[in-house]
Amino acid sequence: MKMRIISGEFKSRLINVPDSKLIRPMTDRVRETLFNLLRNKIDLEGIKTLDLYSGSGSLGIECLSRGASEVHFVEKNFQIYKNLLQNIDSLGIGKKCVVHKTEALKFCNSFSNTNFDLILADPPFFKDDIYEVTKKIIDNSHLSKQGLMIIERSIQTKEKDIRNFNVEPFKIIGDACLYEIRN
Repeated sequence: MKMRIISGEFKSRLINVPDSKLIRPMTDRVRETLFNLLRNKIDLEGIKTLDLYSGSGSLGIECLSRGASEVHFVEKNFQIYKNLLQNIDSLGIGKKCVVHKTEALKFCNSFSNTNFDLILADPPFFKDDIYEVTKKIIDNSHLSKQGLMIIERSIQTKEKDIRNFNVEPFKIIGDACLYEIRN
């Protein structure tokens, strides 16, 4: 399957999405809405971004396309990780990317001395380690002072998500709920 980059330098370029039950790519509609909303929340120009549960890398690559200076990708599955590296290579953006082949929670526990202006997390809808990941991001100061974290979850986990994130979704698009976390 192919996915298009929505806007910016790589607008309309296609990246590969592996055919795997382990990933659930954010739809074009949700990505487009998310980035339209982000325009009013954060200036992407020159920022440092973290793309957790990266999958194909579409979120981080979209950030680079719109001016981010650096993106760290976190993906644990070897086949999906290889696809991510191929997507980065096909766009010639390797110098702006750091790819970590590890679990999101392990990354948040072991990676230190770096904070990010924007953190995007698109875990599998029913993967609950996102609650611990979010806590570790805040506890370990991975989010810069003016930083923003956006998490996509399912409408089916909304009540549990609200309890764990202590915030209502700021946008619901079909089955997707978007949550905003700040320091």
